[in-house]
Amino acid sequence: MASGVIGGGVGLVSKHRKVHGLANISATYATNVAIVTGCYCVAREFVRETRKSDPDDLFNSAIAGFCSGALLGRLQGGPVGAARYSVIFAIAGTTLDYVTIKLKTGLGHWTQSTSEEKNKSWLKLPDWSPIQVLDEEALAAKQAREKQLYAQRTLGKLNKEES
Repeated sequence: MASGVIGGGVGLVSKHRKVHGLANISATYATNVAIVTGCYCVAREFVRETRKSDPDDLFNSAIAGFCSGALLGRLQGGPVGAARYSVIFAIAGTTLDYVTIKLKTGLGHWTQSTSEEKNKSWLKLPDWSPIQVLDEEALAAKQAREKQLYAQRTLGKLNKEES
């Protein structure tokens, strides 16, 4: 999904948008980037499962980039395109995964601290709100009242049926 949005954004600033039309070129770029991203991600997960390795192993990214680049390059530009695209995809995919791993560890502390703050005061309702969080005693009293009302309703229905 994100790759389609990125491809569409690249289409918006493309120099070919005047010739082919803004909508057509944006859709073309979005489709191409989504296809490339899909092929790379499928190849990376296939390599990870085949090698039985960790998700953060960069060797998976290099192999997947090489294979998906070779496949898509062969379709696009023949044997020369396969060699060129395989190297480009291997370098770009491995770099992207390396940056993602570094950002994940760097932002991990930040997201953990923000989630702890959310858990402490996740949902505080004001005192005047009709919705109140009940403690155990108030909850038990409420359930007892509900049972009593249910019994009265069922007895009322039985009395109406008998009459």
